[in-house]
This record gives sequence, C-alpha cells and structure tokens, in this order.
Amino acid sequence: MRGVVLWVVLCGPVAALCCGCASGGGGEDGRAPGAPTGVTAVAGSATSVHVMWNAVASSPAVGAYEVYRGTEKVGDVSGAARMLDVVRLSPSTTYVFTVRARDVGGRLGPRSREARATTPVAAAADRSAPTPPGSVTGRAAGSRAVQLSWSAATDDRRVVSYDVYQGGVRIHSVGGGQTATVVTGLRPGARYSFTVRARDAADNVSSAGPPVRLTTPPGEGEGADTAPAGFRAGVRLADGAYYIDLSWVPPRVDGVVTEYQIQLDGRPATSLVWGGTPPPGKATYSFYVGRQKGVGHRVRIRARLPDGTWGAFSAERTVTTGTQH
Repeated sequence: MRGVVLWVVLCGPVAALCCGCASGGGGEDGRAPGAPTGVTAVAGSATSVHVMWNAVASSPAVGAYEVYRGTEKVGDVSGAARMLDVVRLSPSTTYVFTVRARDVGGRLGPRSREARATTPVAAAADRSAPTPPGSVTGRAAGSRAVQLSWSAATDDRRVVSYDVYQGGVRIHSVGGGQTATVVTGLRPGARYSFTVRARDAADNVSSAGPPVRLTTPPGEGEGADTAPAGFRAGVRLADGAYYIDLSWVPPRVDGVVTEYQIQLDGRPATSLVWGGTPPPGKATYSFYVGRQKGVGHRVRIRARLPDGTWGAFSAERTVTTGTQH
C-alpha cells in the first residue's frame, strides 16, 4: 500500500478532530473543487496564527488543502484537516491568509476569501501560564455542531486565545476576547468530550478547564453506516510465512478517511495511517501472522472518521492459515 505509514499499536490510538463543516465544491463531472468557505484566522501567540476553514464537498474528494500567507504557501494538510497553525511569525504584524482545496486527482481549486490576523506584542520573559477557563458549558446545535461557552481565564499579561480540545487533541481556537464558540463538522448521534485551555502571547498554555460531555442528536435521514464496506480477508503463503490480505471500501462520510485500526482475534493489532492522500476507491493491506499452518484468526477493521471519533467496525471475517479464501 503506497503512501502508508505503519506502526504496531500497544494501546488505544489517540483522537484527532477536524472541525469544518461541508460546503459547496466540485461537481460529479470531475471539475476542480470550489473555494473553501468560513476561513478564519486567529492569533494564537505573538508568533503564531491559527487558520481554520470549512470542508469542501467535491467529487473526486478533496485530498489536501493548501494554506497561503499572502502569495506564499505555508502549509499543506490532508483533506481530512480543517485547520493549521502557522508558526514562526513576527510579533505585532498583520497577516493575510487564504486556503485552496486540491482533489485526489491533483486539480487545485480557487483561493478562498482572505482572512486577516494581527499577532500581539511579544511578552518578554513571561513564563506564567494563564489560569484555566472555568464554568465550561455546552449544548448540541443541531446534529453536526455543538455550542460551547466558558468563563474568562486570567493572566499576568493578557490571554491571547482559547484552544478547544476534543479528548486530548486541539481542534479549534478563538481569540482571547471570546468566551464562546461553535464547533462544527461533527457526527449525528455521537458522544464527545470537550475541554478549553487559555494561551498567552508567550505561548504559555493553561491547564484544561472542566470537561463538558455532549451527545449530538440523530440527524433526520443521516443514518449512514460508518463502517468500511465490502470488507474481505484471505490468507496467502509467501517465503514460508502466512499473511492475511485485506480489502475494503472506505465509509462514505464527510471528508477523507486517513486512519484505520485492524482488530485481530478481538484485540487491536495494527494502525494504518496515510502520510499523504489515500488512494481513491478500494483500499488493500497485508500483514504477517506467523508460520504455523491451521491457525484460525478473526479480523475486522474500523476507520477514524474526519470528526476524530472511531466509526463502526466492519463485518468480522474468519480465516485459517494454510487454506484458501
């Protein structure tokens, strides 16, 4: 499988969330994707800006987003991403950012509208983190979004931004004068846990405020299965060793799936992560299971969805080394 980085998982994988919502894009005739909407830029510190945007719905799917500072490309992220931290900036400087979508066929769409952000004055020798935000509350805002609010943190200089986390992964940022936000691009009928941290101009980050746990309601007509489809498993012998060959079709969800977990005999065995854009259509993978003939194995797979949660497992397949499937 080209473009895949592979490692063995010893414990549960960490979460990652992309927080854009779907917007208009290329059509079924294979045109270039449309311009991303909802592009915002917020200073995260005196030397960084957090850029966010909405997902672009396109066919073929969006494989990557390119982020520009003026005319210079400063970032290239996967099609599942909806945000980028632009770092190594200058304090007290205004920057202009745009975003472009690129589909899996390499077609590059137009630039988004410009988003501006001004970095604050650098805080010299500031090593004191802000206090954590308090009284974090939230509510579902439809089946694909939640609204969060919190009480302001304090700092010996100034709070520049607030970072929103799902689990232990930062998914969103807003300015230091803001104590509420809406996180979009979520999944109907899914459970989430959010926390908020405060950041100052010297990039000192507070501890997390109290967590808020929310469940999005089911969406009308939005009961699509999140499990990989058409899952198949077979065994082959190569150089005296047995391998399980897998194939599947990615679940049809908003955004691009770049991570899968393979479960073998009821336990997580391997995690697959594409370092770049995953190939379109059916995916395949093979892994070693030993040299002994006549050993039975149960295998299934699930996808890390673009909202950072795990989807449902595929159907379980049973194979036995030394037999043909």
